[in-house]
Amino acid sequence: MKASRRNFLQSLGVGVAGLGLSPETTAAPVLPRKLAKPNADEQQLLVGDTIAVTNTEYGKVRGFILRGIYQFLGVPYGADTSGKNRFMPPQKPTPWTDVRPALWWGNSAPQIMEKRYANVTASFVDHWNYDDVSEDCLKINVWTPALDTQKRPTEGRPVVVWLHGGGFTNGNGIEQDGYHGENLARLGNVVFCSLNHRLGPLGYTHLKAAGGHAASGNVGNLDMVAALEWVKNNIANFGGDPGNVTIIGQSGGGAKVTTLMNMPSAKGLFHKAVALSGSSLAGTNSEYAEKLGLKVMEEAGLKPGEIDKLQQIPWRQYIDIANRATEKMADEAKRLNLPRGGFAPVADGDSMNGEAFFKDSNHFSADIPLMICTTFHEMNPNRTEAALETVSLAEVKEKIKPRFGDKSGEIVDAYAKNFPKARPIELWAMIVSNRKNAVAAADAKASQQKAPVYVAWFGWQPPLFDGRMRAFHCDDICFWFYNTDLMLTHTGGGKRPRGLSEKMAGSFLNFMRTGNPNGGGLPNWKPYTTQNGETMILDDLPALANDPDREARKALV
Repeated sequence: MKASRRNFLQSLGVGVAGLGLSPETTAAPVLPRKLAKPNADEQQLLVGDTIAVTNTEYGKVRGFILRGIYQFLGVPYGADTSGKNRFMPPQKPTPWTDVRPALWWGNSAPQIMEKRYANVTASFVDHWNYDDVSEDCLKINVWTPALDTQKRPTEGRPVVVWLHGGGFTNGNGIEQDGYHGENLARLGNVVFCSLNHRLGPLGYTHLKAAGGHAASGNVGNLDMVAALEWVKNNIANFGGDPGNVTIIGQSGGGAKVTTLMNMPSAKGLFHKAVALSGSSLAGTNSEYAEKLGLKVMEEAGLKPGEIDKLQQIPWRQYIDIANRATEKMADEAKRLNLPRGGFAPVADGDSMNGEAFFKDSNHFSADIPLMICTTFHEMNPNRTEAALETVSLAEVKEKIKPRFGDKSGEIVDAYAKNFPKARPIELWAMIVSNRKNAVAAADAKASQQKAPVYVAWFGWQPPLFDGRMRAFHCDDICFWFYNTDLMLTHTGGGKRPRGLSEKMAGSFLNFMRTGNPNGGGLPNWKPYTTQNGETMILDDLPALANDPDREARKALV
């Protein structure tokens, strides 16, 4: 298969608009002058007692300058969440008087780390980065081209805040090299932030019925709100504009974006939003969450009201207790028709919207432009398994039966008709990676009829592992952040991925600045409408298409 100047969607037999070399397609991004890297022969790293020092409301921090970009790592935005602070809304960090070094990442939130690197191939491809794990995890990282003393007051830079994936259970703010903010900060003259927050049972055990805090089921999300409050109060000291903040997340991070858009306490803390390969349209059923909280107490051998004892159990032991409770609640999850049980933001009607998201045109979320993107092959079944390349259409119908039951044959036939030139393995990958939830989120947001929603579908495929990786889950992140030459195990590096990344990053930066991605290098990107399903196809030859998989998706209903 030709490795350049191609569009995967077109290769499947689906027509797309705008494939010609129009001025819109080839135009240079409309961005501030790109900041130059230091000469390679000059000193690249500057670090010392008086270098990269700035204020926060809790005390001064000292970072470093790498290739002209200031970096501050592991800055506290909240207090230690262990002991009496466990299951409680985040508390403010204790102020410090000395200049605090901000030279290394903060701890990852508590999560099961055993066998995290057991799969050698997956570890190579995704290149996971994990540091120490502890409940003292409320830390934020900042990349910026310049501090407040080096700009005029009216020149505050747009701010982007990255929310990592891993569902609401795993991950951290720098778990992949593609999450780093240096290149995007330089390309667009913006401030880039990433953060860690509480996850899993420690972030989302709803203990209200067991005598705990009413918001205990959402403290992981309240951590993110606290981080955004920190941005509002402090980012000007790092050269950023607190009045122009964009949140972006991928996978579980995408769901974090849509849940934050439906939390009253987050109102006014961000102004644009991007959900990549993940979104949610409602919180966890509060009845289930309260029963799960009571089951956790029972599994721990405690009575309702003994929250203080639950707070003293070592975190690793507590996760095991909570997971056992989840297993015992499996029948209850099925009764309530929940797709999965476990711990995630709760629709408590107080700290988070208790109804369907994006339902109210008067809600603050209605005024926030939203960008949604998924990949063609999110859950590609043979990312590195050569044997599946020759699977037959009949075998695909059997393979997807555990998920789709008796409709499997109808679904495969519908996708084969929609994509007549696709091979069976390609159909399988698209079926299990379908855009159904992303389109539902776009429809819901568009129904508010205020701020626009833009939809994209990422189809670029890396020339790695004999072409089997396809447009897999996570692959688009480094393109949005201009990190294709950093995340080599996702792209291979070089001119080809960089060319698409320049267009995607440029469009993302324009979206950050104005709420409109146009002028960043991609073709004219029309806002999404339910009627037309406008979708930007992201590939070597980007193009706008009208809901290219609509007929196939109908079979999934």
